[in-house]
Amino acid sequence: MHPAPSVIAFTTLSGLGFGLMVFLGLGEPAVTGWTAFWFFLISYALAVGGLLASTFHLGHPERALKAFSQWQTSWLSREAWASVAALLVMGVYAAAAVFLGTRIAALGLIGAALSLVTVFTTSMIYAQLKTVPRWNQLLTPLHFLTASLAGGALLAGQIMPAAVLLLLAGMVQLGHWRVGDARFSEAGHTLASATGLGQPGRIRAFEPPHTGPNYLLREMGFAVGRKHARKLRILAALFGYALPMALILAPGAGHLLGGLAVLSHLSGILASRWLFFAEAEHVMGLYYGPRGQCP
Repeated sequence: MHPAPSVIAFTTLSGLGFGLMVFLGLGEPAVTGWTAFWFFLISYALAVGGLLASTFHLGHPERALKAFSQWQTSWLSREAWASVAALLVMGVYAAAAVFLGTRIAALGLIGAALSLVTVFTTSMIYAQLKTVPRWNQLLTPLHFLTASLAGGALLAGQIMPAAVLLLLAGMVQLGHWRVGDARFSEAGHTLASATGLGQPGRIRAFEPPHTGPNYLLREMGFAVGRKHARKLRILAALFGYALPMALILAPGAGHLLGGLAVLSHLSGILASRWLFFAEAEHVMGLYYGPRGQCP
């Protein structure tokens, strides 16, 4: 799949924003007044900014409201409803904490749960796609959830939970890469199965469908070199998980190292998300030769 900047920003920023909301809803940290205002401002800026970024990937952004109409069958629609519900509930919770100096625990728990549901629905937009075997696995929602919670813990200043979640998220990330690398071949997709011609003989394309680049190849036929992907995986693992954990656990770590840990994690997750889309192999590519390359 083509790693569009808007989708990368959406999945990264909204994940961090809703991850922070989870911890704020749980009362970690238990902030009120102006301190709470800045925490909630950061969480809303990330969550809403990410959601707005996703609309730029739509062919007709002005029709974004139609995403709410298919909640019975569409994970995108469910994500839209879950995100609005989470933002509204957390908005009331934030208002009480900031202006009344009180935290409504029950409301916070509901908001935290809805924030997690939002991240889960986002992950299922991709995990449900049988046409992209790399995404169609259990570790996809686990990857989104653990990365979101790890980033949220970092932003919330929860040192030990952040360290544990970074370790867990890093392990899930490695597992997602390992399992994902074999998913396309395990799915057994071939040109014969893709065309529905069965097994009358060896199926091969007489000519490529197009002689040059087209919309489908731009959106679903992106290819990334193995060496390039390997380097980016190392950088994503290092900056996304290992370095932030080392920074927050360093003796005497304070706000400076904490801020560097957040920036490191953000850069690593951006690299991870770019790879998430760049390494995806859509079965549509079978029509264009190995891995969707157009000669």
